[in-house]
Amino acid sequence: METHKATSIFEVYLTGFSEDPDLQPILFGLFLSMYLVTVLGNLLIILAVISDSNLHTPMYFFLSNLSLTNICFTSTTVPKMVDILILGSSPIWAT
Repeated sequence: METHKATSIFEVYLTGFSEDPDLQPILFGLFLSMYLVTVLGNLLIILAVISDSNLHTPMYFFLSNLSLTNICFTSTTVPKMVDILILGSSPIWAT
């Protein structure tokens, strides 16, 4: 019996919002500031829930879990988008 491994690699190209070089620094600043506000706001929620013992209820536990999930999601998508705005179109490798 022969076994064959078939490996195929394809790439997905994400295009930026604008190809205009004058608009790209503005978009970079906008997305970077929104990213920082999102991460800092979610960290503030998590720290508030951890530090106050009155907030150790299931509702606030799930709220802090949602904040952590939001931090993880935005930390994977927004930096890649900012990278594309600065460096141009770049492939995302998938197997």
